[in-house]
Amino acid sequence: LAYVLDKFPLSREKLAQLLGVSARTVTRWAKAEGGPERREHIERLSRIHEILELGVKVYTTKGLRSFLKTALPEFEHQTAFDMLSIGKFDAVLGALAADYEGAIS
Repeated sequence: LAYVLDKFPLSREKLAQLLGVSARTVTRWAKAEGGPERREHIERLSRIHEILELGVKVYTTKGLRSFLKTALPEFEHQTAFDMLSIGKFDAVLGALAADYEGAIS
């Protein structure tokens, strides 16, 4: 949890929204240097970490912020953040992977 909060362009509020918990819960986890205990939250945090790590490789931290906030046709004109908020992690990861492949080709 601390790694995601320290290294990536997500506020505690945004991370809480993606995990389906309150910002207060994320703050509590961060202060305790722990993290979620429920499997659902652990899995979501793991997926978010994976997406953010790839996103920084593809876009840099600043570019990833823009990617997360920009409505895209491949997301039916929703943002990547919107897609993550409704649990469509694979769609976002797929878009990032395609951009990554395009960047190294």
